Amino acid sequence: MPDFESRDPRDPAFWNERFEQGFTPWDQAGVPPAFEAFAARHPAEAVVIPGCGSAWEALWLAQRGRQVRAIDFSPAAVATARAQLGEQYTHVVEEADFFGWQPPFTPGWVYERAFLCALPRGFWARYAARMADILPEGGLLAGFFFIGATPKGPPFGIDRAELDALLEPNFTLVEDEPVSGSIPVFAGRERWMTWQRRASRS
Repeated sequence: MPDFESRDPRDPAFWNERFEQGFTPWDQAGVPPAFEAFAARHPAEAVVIPGCGSAWEALWLAQRGRQVRAIDFSPAAVATARAQLGEQYTHVVEEADFFGWQPPFTPGWVYERAFLCALPRGFWARYAARMADILPEGGLLAGFFFIGATPKGPPFGIDRAELDALLEPNFTLVEDEPVSGSIPVFAGRERWMTWQRRASRS
């Protein structure tokens, strides 16, 4: 592992160093089959991808004419993503902080891929609240969730009961499936989950 100066994943500099030095063990360097299958079942819905990193999935969607916006608060991650997407799809990726960013469209679903597990525990309640805020009633939070507490991270694993308690006030779990073919850093700990936004409580 390279020697990094930044040890705080709350700071964009933490992620900048890792992208600049090519140390991205969370990057699958491709599009997972579970994502392709889910996207095929939801062909007309706009997609938001927070913490997009290299943005493989954003490129896959954009190439198929899908409405997608991917964001990351690390300038180096955004530069990596834009280089991969090419000039035709540069607009798909924004440098932004998810917790203060407003999507340019109403998303049909938000794709979770190594975003929650990149956030220290202190951000989890904000994550759940922000997901509930940007998704309309019936909208979906779907993707890979890294299950099982970890002493340190990233990735920061979350106990299943804690994940349920975090999301159930505003979401209903509609899919929960095992994952095969995980990259080593996530192997044996991922589940594909789809959470549907409940009606807002008055």
